[in-house]
Amino acid sequence: MTEKLLPSDPARIGGHRLLARLGAGGMGVVYLGRSGSGELAAVKVILPEYADQPEFRARFRREVAAARRVDSPWAVPVTGADPDAPAPWLATAFVPGPSLAEAVAARGPLPPRAVRVLGRMLARALTAVHDAGLVHRDVKPGNVLLAVDGPRLIDFGIARAAEETALTSADMVVGTPGFLAPEQARARPATASSDVFALGCLLSYAATGRPPFGTGAVDALLYRTVHDEPDLGGLPDGLREVLERCLAKDPAARPTARALDEALGEDTPAGTADWLPDDVVRLIAGRSAAMLALPDIEATALDATTDERPAEVPEDPGPSRRPGGRRRFLLLGGAALLAVGAGGAAFWAGRRDDTPAPAARRWVLGVQADLTGPQKKVGTAQERGVRLAVEQFNARRDKPFTLSLEVADDRGDAARAVRAARTLAATRDLLAVIGSTGDRTTGASLDTYDAQLVPQLTASSAQEVYGVSQPRRFLQAVPGYLVSPALIALQLSKAGARRAGLLIDRDGGIAAWQLGHTTFQSLGAVRIPTEPRVVPRLAGHLAPVVAEMLAHQPDGFVYTGTPARAAAVARALAQRRFTGVRVLGYPAADQEFLAAAGPAAEGWQVFAPYIDPSAAPVRSFAAAYRERYGSAPPYWAAEAYDVARMVITRLTEAGGRPSRSRLYDLLAKGTYQGLVRTYAFDENRMLKGYDVFRYEVKGGRYAYAGEASL
Repeated sequence: MTEKLLPSDPARIGGHRLLARLGAGGMGVVYLGRSGSGELAAVKVILPEYADQPEFRARFRREVAAARRVDSPWAVPVTGADPDAPAPWLATAFVPGPSLAEAVAARGPLPPRAVRVLGRMLARALTAVHDAGLVHRDVKPGNVLLAVDGPRLIDFGIARAAEETALTSADMVVGTPGFLAPEQARARPATASSDVFALGCLLSYAATGRPPFGTGAVDALLYRTVHDEPDLGGLPDGLREVLERCLAKDPAARPTARALDEALGEDTPAGTADWLPDDVVRLIAGRSAAMLALPDIEATALDATTDERPAEVPEDPGPSRRPGGRRRFLLLGGAALLAVGAGGAAFWAGRRDDTPAPAARRWVLGVQADLTGPQKKVGTAQERGVRLAVEQFNARRDKPFTLSLEVADDRGDAARAVRAARTLAATRDLLAVIGSTGDRTTGASLDTYDAQLVPQLTASSAQEVYGVSQPRRFLQAVPGYLVSPALIALQLSKAGARRAGLLIDRDGGIAAWQLGHTTFQSLGAVRIPTEPRVVPRLAGHLAPVVAEMLAHQPDGFVYTGTPARAAAVARALAQRRFTGVRVLGYPAADQEFLAAAGPAAEGWQVFAPYIDPSAAPVRSFAAAYRERYGSAPPYWAAEAYDVARMVITRLTEAGGRPSRSRLYDLLAKGTYQGLVRTYAFDENRMLKGYDVFRYEVKGGRYAYAGEASL
């Protein structure tokens, strides 16, 4: 759905009167605009700080040129652009319908004929892309919008000429795991055949309702894409054979997009949605009606300015609290631009908010955590931190209400996480949930809470992306995995490292991959040559890998993976008398690493988002925790305590029992000064700021070295 313009938004861009926001990301904003002729457009505007970077402006200029070269009725056309404006912009025809991902999620798999027609139209779109000498590189359900006259392929933000390689790291995986080709999963250049593989994945998803290589952690998806056969069960005869050819591991064995168009062999009715099931047509019509119910034109602070003036930037509050300011430093990605079109904004049909109720209703706060599974130490610490905050509030004489606590143990299992979320979400008086503990359980529970409009806050799950959905009431109250790598790189730079070894262990799951991959990019930003290695989950001894890396004479070493294998790496380095800077990705930094590594653990550094419980800012909390539970608080307890107190503060400020949506708005738009950090959220509902803490192993323990700084 659209969102109202902000006072700081421009009134006009490139002759378009801006009507609303369609979406926003770290690099820019997509607006709904109306041209002088009355036509609607999706107008992507890049933030000025990126426009000042010659490399980024060149990348955006490349996107504009790529999109303009594609001539197909099934690809969203460019209607205007100015990559050289103070705030570069790109306008495309506005498609008000839902994405294919939303349609399948809401209505289920499409019938065989619909899949064939869809496939032929998209194959023709790709044919136009490839005839223009381009490779799309990110064909996925979220990049296909459904309209009454057919589908549209969108988002040419990472499309590139087939021979072009200069603007992307050779070791960077480009595309969406689960919908990319094996060669892309191996970080090799994508070709036209890669797009056909992705289209095969998309059509299999459309026909069965599930991706052919499953779901889950990124590393698992990439491994299955490279090594496993696709799950094509349930596909009808004829369609299955065609998609098997598209999903061949060998690019040379796949059909071209033009040959796929012919092989699907289904008539493509032009200008009609008759090929789609009635319920999908109703979804398209309903979405289109909702999106085209244009809002009144909101006044903005720039109504009196010229068309080309970029949005004013508020006074800089300083690097440590600037929205995303320090986070953006060194966090390099590809041309991760916003998807152009209405598909960038999630639309949730058939839901209604809970309304304020009589005072007799309970005020309930939920906790979902791993209390008996592999992360039970963290989960128990968080449950106790939340409980302490609730008990302290209820002990106040001036409390405006009494708060109840409901707890669900998901045991660290994704399936149990869904059941735990359903149990809590069904609680009539539930106002918000804190949890879950880990990435998989947090991701598994998102849709359940979001369907009931329950605000969900995680104090420990740092994954950057959770599946393909766009949760609207989820707040990540912890720095993501892409934050600490910048500090790791700077630490090696300060120590004078001239070359770094980087070992990414797939056994550590998505955390190891995101931390390691971003560390590789950050090391490049500070101009430290890197010897990167990625070892599979089933790898045996890591000592030979370490020895091979040391042959290149690095004087710094970074490992991201598991505690047990981190200990093996530490021992291998110690045996070879390596004395350079050693940094451990924080998910691998626990007592198991210290015990297994022994003396070899000495000197290893860790950059983690959790504060030491003995640190000065949380001493009052530590004393209260010790009095309540009879022991010192473990890591992660203070963070959960902070998040609970933030929720309680917003409840007391609401002026009566708030609806869930009202509470979410208060949480998402406010700023709360906690004991550990300042909690404020950007437009992606991720934590602003850069509060990460440094530790160094000394005397067999993690010695706290304070907040890490740039």
